[in-house]
Amino acid sequence: MSSEVDQRASKARAAAEAAGQGHVFEHWDALTDAEKEKLLSDVEDVTPEQEVEWTQHGFRLIAEGRVAVLLLAGGQGTRLGSSAPKGCYDIQLPSHKSLFQLQAERLLRLQQLAAEAMGTAAAAVKPLQWYIMTSAFTHAETIAHFEAGGYFGLQPGQVHFFQQGFLPCLTEEGALGRGKLILEARGSLAKAPDGNGGVYLSLARSGALDAMAAAGVECLDCYCVDNALARLGDPRFVGYCHGGARADVGVFARRRVGEPAATEQPSPSSSSPSLGPLAVLEYSELDPSLASAANPATGQLYYNWSNICMHYFSVAWLRRVADSLLGGGGTPYHVARKRIPSVSGPVPGIKLELFIFDTFAMAAGERTALVEVERSEEFAPVKNAPGSATDSPDTARAAVLALHAGWVRAAGGAVAAAEGVEVSPLVSYGGEGLAALVAGKTYDSSLVPELQQPQPAAP
Repeated sequence: MSSEVDQRASKARAAAEAAGQGHVFEHWDALTDAEKEKLLSDVEDVTPEQEVEWTQHGFRLIAEGRVAVLLLAGGQGTRLGSSAPKGCYDIQLPSHKSLFQLQAERLLRLQQLAAEAMGTAAAAVKPLQWYIMTSAFTHAETIAHFEAGGYFGLQPGQVHFFQQGFLPCLTEEGALGRGKLILEARGSLAKAPDGNGGVYLSLARSGALDAMAAAGVECLDCYCVDNALARLGDPRFVGYCHGGARADVGVFARRRVGEPAATEQPSPSSSSPSLGPLAVLEYSELDPSLASAANPATGQLYYNWSNICMHYFSVAWLRRVADSLLGGGGTPYHVARKRIPSVSGPVPGIKLELFIFDTFAMAAGERTALVEVERSEEFAPVKNAPGSATDSPDTARAAVLALHAGWVRAAGGAVAAAEGVEVSPLVSYGGEGLAALVAGKTYDSSLVPELQQPQPAAP
């Protein structure tokens, strides 16, 4: 490489390290000249001004009704000790709001921020449409929860519920293509939900995709209900994917650093322009030795990111995927061996399911975007029973209170409460707008009225 490129690389590396982004140069010595030039071009293009531009573009998409939010909420809280939908679960924040309520209030705040960013009245912003995929097990109770809460301040017409599909369960020979259908009762087949990857067919079959297209929705921000920190509709992420990367598929990912593969964790992913499109592997299907394997040249894990199921999709791409699946194409099903209830009692069998990331390879490499995020800011899963050491209501609650305490301190306040403090999404979406409220104050309690309700506007 020329000395000019070396000088550019040195300058770009220094700037990246100063911004806490030095990791992007970890592979530098292993790159070809062409790959080095591409990385330098990408890094030099990213400036603070550009991030502001992406965020503003995201707010414009929200205000104009060109982006919607998709929630995957078909799961029950069985491992949490609850038969209710996960979204109804209270992780015991001081406010005792359910996950559904927290997410609804984030949408309300996001609409307000979009109006402010566009310099227009809140009434001029189109309501942000929220598509919620339930299942037969959660559908009725989810709707009842929203109705009981008055849709948590949202307009009922902006919230759309649709159900994921089911697939028949098979005897164990099904893994070899020779399975037999299982009768659950004398007049019905044993069935199981088709996985979160069933969202593509469910969007099409429910008419939701057609409704989006008719309403002028161009893209979706997608997330899972059990992430207590999900920053749904993130304008910077949406704006980057739509206006910067012009992507069909976008992925929020967190960096893996020597994590054990034996415990449950988000599915690892890998992406490289020279290797083809983005690939995500299910953690339970990945050999532990491969999951922990590192590139000797860089010391970095080959599967170096964890997919946290926060995605961006263009509506046009969703239509292409749905049409492919409806036509019999797509990807192979994953097999889960379970005891299946049958007319003769429980029998060994298999359930088939699709994962939402199975289709990512159908997007061209240059039409995918991967954005690395910090777990402490974006990911607090609620999967395991209270008292569990990881991914439990306790760890999620601690993550929320710690993040919000950080917001207050950054805005000039102090937090003396040991567990942290809760900031309502109605007050702040991502830490913004707190300085005038908290500067110079000390909070001794984790539940403070002024951090739960927006302050009235000055006359």
